[in-house]
Amino acid sequence: MSSQEPVFSSDLAGIIVGETAISDVQGELGLLSYRGIDINELVAGPFLHVAWLVLFGEMPDAQQQSRLKSFMCRHSSLSHAEIDMLKHVPRDLHPMLMLQGLVPLLTLPEEKRLEVEPEAEHGLFLAAKISALVAAHYRLSQNKVILAPVPGKRFHENFLTMFTGTAPTEEQRRMLDAAQILQMEHSFNCGTFAGRVCASSLAPIQSSISASIGTLFGKLHGGADQAALEMAMAIGSPEKAEAYVQNSLANKEKIMGMGHREYRTVDPRAKILKPMAVELCQDAESKNLLATLVAVEEACQRAFADKDREIWANVEFYKGAVFHSLGIPTHFFTAMFAMSRVYGYIAHFLEFSRDSRLIRPRARYIGPPVGSHSKSAA
Repeated sequence: MSSQEPVFSSDLAGIIVGETAISDVQGELGLLSYRGIDINELVAGPFLHVAWLVLFGEMPDAQQQSRLKSFMCRHSSLSHAEIDMLKHVPRDLHPMLMLQGLVPLLTLPEEKRLEVEPEAEHGLFLAAKISALVAAHYRLSQNKVILAPVPGKRFHENFLTMFTGTAPTEEQRRMLDAAQILQMEHSFNCGTFAGRVCASSLAPIQSSISASIGTLFGKLHGGADQAALEMAMAIGSPEKAEAYVQNSLANKEKIMGMGHREYRTVDPRAKILKPMAVELCQDAESKNLLATLVAVEEACQRAFADKDREIWANVEFYKGAVFHSLGIPTHFFTAMFAMSRVYGYIAHFLEFSRDSRLIRPRARYIGPPVGSHSKSAA
């Protein structure tokens, strides 16, 4: 047995805990790819086609495209039992808590329609239901009628209609496709790793996804999108951004959406999303919020440059402006993230389950030695 002290890292920084062929995050270079394809090549593609690529490693053929579109539309409609279950959830409950609680309660279908492994079909079923639950929870919170998807419509066209009650423009649908593709998968991020830990115990896929959703909710992970836009709302205007940043840094307060744990240069997703936000945010309120975000990023960069350091906004920072312009309220931003990242969770569940081992790290004990209390008492 080796006497060498095991590597210790309280946050697992730099520790390799597994292998994956799903996505590659090259933080030093600012590159992200899914299944070996650069994100810049995928972002303009159909959302569900990229989801299929992430799950199965190749783009769907024409027959698979047709089956997938029909399957996702069919299961994006809530049953009477599912609606009754949702109606028992408090209408002001944060949608992330709603999803974490209800996903494990969904009854998985027995029939097989996609000719893929059962866990993959169950995962796609849950992904469709998550979109339906998000839209229906919002509708109920507004005392509005729950809407059903329309066969033949694209996935996010149906979602935005079910959420807002109004059919989106082609540009809005395209923007949501792109934003959701950008955040679909990101290697062993915090939420994905939580799902892998859950899956390692041989828990079912709905438990694994629920664990990932609960982890995604945190402000240091997926919740940064809501926090960043609410920050811009609180600042109020671009002119006040400099003072806000200086005050935050002086008080050692984290500015949500600035910097990224993996990237040492510009987050490649933010590089794509920022000009999209500029293009989409055309009304006065959206323009002001976006200008405030830009002013915050520039103020942060000036402050860090004074210390010979660089910092850049991550994907969460500008994503909120895109969602806001689509009519999605801030407290639903992270649920939108979950709607996309769930495909990454499914892919990792499938990959890990093929050769899983129970994840059981060691802890370094730093408490009192055995018997110390009894000796002091004597």
